[in-house]
Amino acid sequence: MRRISPVLQQDGVDSDLISLIKTILAACREISFRVSQGELAGVLGSTLSENVQGETQKKLDVIANELLKEVILETGVVKAISSEEEDDIVAGNPRGRYLVTFDPLDGSSNTDINSLIGTIFSILPAPADKEADDASMFLQPGTAQVAAGYVLYGPSTMLALTTGKGTRMYTLDKTYGGFLLTEDKVTLPKYTSEFAINMSNQRFWQAPMQGYIQDLLLGKEGPRGKNYNMRWIAAMVGDVHRILCRGGIFAYPADNKDANKPYKLRLMYEANPMSLLIEQAGGLSITGTERILEIQPDDIHQRVAVILGSRHEVETCLAYHQKALSTN
Repeated sequence: MRRISPVLQQDGVDSDLISLIKTILAACREISFRVSQGELAGVLGSTLSENVQGETQKKLDVIANELLKEVILETGVVKAISSEEEDDIVAGNPRGRYLVTFDPLDGSSNTDINSLIGTIFSILPAPADKEADDASMFLQPGTAQVAAGYVLYGPSTMLALTTGKGTRMYTLDKTYGGFLLTEDKVTLPKYTSEFAINMSNQRFWQAPMQGYIQDLLLGKEGPRGKNYNMRWIAAMVGDVHRILCRGGIFAYPADNKDANKPYKLRLMYEANPMSLLIEQAGGLSITGTERILEIQPDDIHQRVAVILGSRHEVETCLAYHQKALSTN
């Protein structure tokens, strides 16, 4: 098993970018330890404040955010960071070459039940002609990402990472504190019989998604001609990890439960990095009408619909949406 640096060097990754990735992973190792201690460390439960998204912050949200922010800005190669837990961007080195966005603790509502959570991150090139406190420099499409990944805090701590040369899996070896390569080339199966979606929102979905899921539930007797199993972890990082391991489709579609918030997932902190990982493994990632990685962001906290996973299943779901558009 190889360590992460030689693997990235083999891919021709810039030394500053390798150093930045390793710094992010150092913070994730610390988060992993805090997570593993749970109630013993007094880190479970909620704070008395909300983040910019209007969500109650868990104690571990705050701890993870501060850890990542501190170590990333200390590298000197980062011009600014943007976090799901911060109202605005945080400026770094005005001459830094990279921008980092992250969800410090995806699925943090799972902390109190000892279920899967993780850290999601994305690295973008920093425009040289903008000031370090200019949030507009983050408004780049997902295709501009130079690296993306997540660290999953589960029975073992695992890293999924891409720098544009495929998606790889690493596992944290706690005996020496580093991540070792455990899967060199993640490849999603084209076909699947598993789907992940929050069924409690079914009545609020748009008609194409209603029809698509209903046909899956009809199983062998329905138009799809086979039985499907549903899986739902309630943390995007866990559901995407399962898909990268054995295929499947994950969806958090638009809904009309709250007219002011038709979408749940954040483009920059969740959708873009996960989409790059999925596409680099041979899958697809769409909103229902367009490729997620091609969306031009208009706000650092922008939300989007997400449908991603095994290629054939995502294409099938897309066909339901296209048919609905053509008949309107």
